[in-house]
Amino acid sequence: MNTYIHLLYVPTMACNMACRYCYLEDGTVDQKTEHTPLETLRYAVEKCREEDIIPFNISLHGGEVTCLSTEDFRALASYISGYYGENRGLLSGAGFQAGTPHIKTNLLALDRHMEAIREFGVSVSGSIDLPLSLHREYRVGKDGKDTLDRILENVSLLQRLPNHKKVSATIFREHLQRIDEVIEDIWYLHKNTCLDMLDFNFMIGFENSSGLLHALTEEEQLEFYRKIRDAFMGTELEPGLRGAWFREFGPDYCTNCVNCGEKFYLLERNGDVYSCVRGQNHPEFYYGNIYQDSMSRIMENGASKIREAHGECGFDPECGNCGYLYLCRTGCPFVKRQQKRAKSYTCLLQKELYELWGLSAQNYPRPEALEYVCEMHPERIDDYALAKLPQEIPDLRTIIREDPKLQPVYDPDLFILNIDGRDYPLESQIIKKERPVTYITPESRVVLYSREGVFDYESPYPENNALFIQLLTGDTIVYGDEGRTKQRHIANEMIYKGAAESEPSDRKGYIRTDLTHFLQRYGKYLSRERENNIFFTTAALRDYHYTKQKNNAFYHIQAVDLPFQNLEFYYLMMEGEGNDISDNV
Repeated sequence: MNTYIHLLYVPTMACNMACRYCYLEDGTVDQKTEHTPLETLRYAVEKCREEDIIPFNISLHGGEVTCLSTEDFRALASYISGYYGENRGLLSGAGFQAGTPHIKTNLLALDRHMEAIREFGVSVSGSIDLPLSLHREYRVGKDGKDTLDRILENVSLLQRLPNHKKVSATIFREHLQRIDEVIEDIWYLHKNTCLDMLDFNFMIGFENSSGLLHALTEEEQLEFYRKIRDAFMGTELEPGLRGAWFREFGPDYCTNCVNCGEKFYLLERNGDVYSCVRGQNHPEFYYGNIYQDSMSRIMENGASKIREAHGECGFDPECGNCGYLYLCRTGCPFVKRQQKRAKSYTCLLQKELYELWGLSAQNYPRPEALEYVCEMHPERIDDYALAKLPQEIPDLRTIIREDPKLQPVYDPDLFILNIDGRDYPLESQIIKKERPVTYITPESRVVLYSREGVFDYESPYPENNALFIQLLTGDTIVYGDEGRTKQRHIANEMIYKGAAESEPSDRKGYIRTDLTHFLQRYGKYLSRERENNIFFTTAALRDYHYTKQKNNAFYHIQAVDLPFQNLEFYYLMMEGEGNDISDNV
């Protein structure tokens, strides 16, 4: 099964400007690396493809992309264009649009690469300060001089090209203080340039070490938005206001993912992988190196670090009571961690924008909200989800019935356990109506019969699949951060297809596996006073169960205990071990 990711590539950390508030500060120098810009990108993409990981979007960022030589810039544009062309069918079949090469740029050296931009249809997203008077003051070149006039000249070079061209602006308190100028300059760019101001983007800045610009409070963010809204509602730019202008704060943006570490990655030319532009150069958002680590390992690190960031920030009670949690999922984990807060730094603004977009608050948790809480704050499930579930939540049997892939996990005819010649059909402990309990002794003959074809379920490579057997004692222990009291795990046994099928079977249509020695080996760890437990599934079905838990919160909270086919049993001491069998009966 393919996994699709968004890949942001930084082919150079060099920059041709010296913005007075740059968040990268002294980091805008080219990295020394043995790899060319194209070599790293090609290597990363090929490595992804070997692991069935497909970039659905490849964008170029910096530093400043246009600092590249014309040869390197052209090579990257050509490669990305070819990648989209070769994979158009694959991407469209998965619901993604195969686009064109895309760059994020300060626009200052755009003229150097116009030939490649024209040839490969490169779409351009520029960054600019509004009002333009602040751009002149803060966004200066390496020589300390104003860059705006040259940037506008370069924008004019795009006039005759069909390429998509847009800009974005980051807003601080200093911009709010000149809100009238911001409004005037939006109209200026709309009427006097080829920029698509319907696709313009506002971003809300947060504090950095420059001290020049200051973050807006949540109330000031609302003030800024409302003044923009009042100025453009009812005008020809209203579609932009309702659409792209504040889309960064919408539910389809990366900051509102359940776990952005599973989908979004920033790759630097030296092979380092970070979460994104915000997390770049921050060790806590470093996922690994493409030349040293597998891509699957990098993705695992990413998902783990994002979970860690959300977990460290905690779960604000206001979020638990908010009907919009299904849309925002508490916001960007990087900003939350930097600001040491549990909820989005644009919370009030987002709520007002949801109203603009016609997205309503919910009186009960939506699956999207439950999924977030299940993954990031599992210790809060009882507080948040179980107490607030709607009456119409699908029950477990309905969820199983509607998912053919899940049905084998619970199939009561998949396994039979034979103990001393007596068959015990196995059912899932969480859906069985009765709770049969039997007895096993160290001398018992215990044989598992698995239906032929069991290795084919949810396994594209059955030879890599295995029987998965879990043995638990009746004695309990408190596990993990959840503080849940559960049976203590004793041992797992995995028996791969080739080995399992090689044992002769005395029952037609079933694979025979003798578990006598397995139970004898671990018998000394079993409880003598309480019911012990043994579970049966396959590695592939076990993986699908946990995937379903992750993707469906309603399933998660109803299948939080092991759901696999099982049998409970007393393990009886033999004569001479401390008491008589009759004491346990």
